[in-house]
Amino acid sequence: MNEAVVLTPERILDVTEDVLRRYGLAKATVVDVARALDVSHGSVYRHFPSKASLREAVAKRWLDRIDAPLRKIAEDSSGPAPARLDAWLRTLFAAKRSRVLDDPEMFQTYLTLAREACAAVKCHKDTMIDQIASILSDGVKQGVFAVDDVKATARAIFDATIRFHHPAHADEWKDVDLAARVDATLALLLRGLKAA
Repeated sequence: MNEAVVLTPERILDVTEDVLRRYGLAKATVVDVARALDVSHGSVYRHFPSKASLREAVAKRWLDRIDAPLRKIAEDSSGPAPARLDAWLRTLFAAKRSRVLDDPEMFQTYLTLAREACAAVKCHKDTMIDQIASILSDGVKQGVFAVDDVKATARAIFDATIRFHHPAHADEWKDVDLAARVDATLALLLRGLKAA
């Protein structure tokens, strides 16, 4: 074992993802992660005090990767709000869909991890709703959206589009008419938000 290796939480999470991919969630252990890092499992526990905390960190990191491009769109208040909302929703849908289609085994692993990491998932959902609310607020300021309660409307938009981003609907994301359904839903939402 190479205890002289400088371990960082990021390095541990990188290797944990590789171990999960190789062994699967049910069989992967902290000892497997330590072995892949060529350190003792105690070294891993210095950064993550339990297997559950390591798994939660992996789930949070996965959710943060989905959030990063969404945050960029939400924070760029220079563009017209309708176009930003459309781009934000399409980016969310594409991110979730690509994870299912490109790496279905790892998606299932992350889905299970996300179910265990309830705090991280709730934070992720709240962050996404806040981002939608920010775009809606900009739209109200621009005079293009007629919205009385941006937070409630943001939550309604999130809920109304759930079929395109919630993992429970992942099997439907392979449908050939998905793009047309997304277009119709977003057109309806944007029309409903439009200021008179």
